[in-house]
Amino acid sequence: MQRLYDFLRRHPTGVDTFWAVLLFGFGSLWVVAAGHGVPQILPSVFTVGLCLVVALRRKAPVQMLLLTAAIGVGQLLGGVPIMAADFAMFVITYTVASAPAVPRWASRCALVGAVFGPALSAARFRDAFGGRTFGQSLFATVLLTVPFVLAWVLGDSLRTRRAYWAQLEEKAARLEKERETQSRIAVAAERARIARELHDVVAHNVSVMVVQADGAAYVLDAAPEQTRQALETISGTGRQALAEMRRLLGVLRTGEQSEGGEYVPQPGVDQLSDLMEQVRGAGLPVDFQVEGEPRELPSSVELTAYRIVQEALTNTRKHGGPAVGATVRLSYQDDDLDLLIEDDGRGAQRELYEEGGADGLGHGLIGMRERVGMVGGTLAAGPRPGGGFRVSAVLPLKPVR
Repeated sequence: MQRLYDFLRRHPTGVDTFWAVLLFGFGSLWVVAAGHGVPQILPSVFTVGLCLVVALRRKAPVQMLLLTAAIGVGQLLGGVPIMAADFAMFVITYTVASAPAVPRWASRCALVGAVFGPALSAARFRDAFGGRTFGQSLFATVLLTVPFVLAWVLGDSLRTRRAYWAQLEEKAARLEKERETQSRIAVAAERARIARELHDVVAHNVSVMVVQADGAAYVLDAAPEQTRQALETISGTGRQALAEMRRLLGVLRTGEQSEGGEYVPQPGVDQLSDLMEQVRGAGLPVDFQVEGEPRELPSSVELTAYRIVQEALTNTRKHGGPAVGATVRLSYQDDDLDLLIEDDGRGAQRELYEEGGADGLGHGLIGMRERVGMVGGTLAAGPRPGGGFRVSAVLPLKPVR
């Protein structure tokens, strides 16, 4: 049944042609049986024309309206009273009033024909309408006018509703496009910020290598052991800088240089304790836990961990509501660093945050995902069962190839 319905929707002209053929058969029988007292050729021509109107009403509505008007005038002048094929006049009146692509002047002309056409027919063919008195003629006129007007009103109402839904669809598509554009802008801005920070991290590592190399050259002959340690430091720092540089490739760095023209190390996990104190001083109780054996981490992983905790707590403070508390757990695993930030606030209000709303240091979860993706990790965020919000991140400690 659904296939048949879809087929009929795809072939509207074929459906109209089918009804036109039925109307032609019924109209021809009407012409033969009625015996209007006029040459049969004229009613037959009008019947064919009105059937053509039904067949092409959706393909050429304005032209079919003009053809219907011409046939109506021809019936008045030729003395051809009402026929079965005149049903096409109802159809074209509804079609012109309901089609959004039809000009408004055509719809108004259809309304004028719906109002005055029956009156002219009743006046011209009073006997055919059974109206020997004025009251009978008036009753017949009203009886015939009302269906025409109702057909136009129904079509115009449908036209208005279609226009309304079209505006809603256009507005929804425009909002969706604007949302995608804002999301892309947010991603680009966050990538630029991450690129600047990684640039500073790599520059800091290179600065350490230069200092160690200068020190090794200075004590090369006097302290071979210190020279060996300096070279090991240079080697390790260089590998780390190379791994972080791989992550930096492909990320466009835009914006200004660091203030003062110097590159300074970015915050890491060692600064999380200071961050907790700042958050507690701002009125948000935070329980900070460290699991596992702390060890040296890549600078990019430390920076990512710090920013995720910072933005998650900022989100909690802004959207968690009154009397909210948070828990931050930092877990050292063999191959990765796990982060879990939870709160007991109104987690359902994070939808705006999740959709990319600007939030202090980042752009909501868009910024978090970009940061985690830069180091090859994974991020999961969403409401907790029973209330609150949870942010979980896994940051690999091995360089991403």
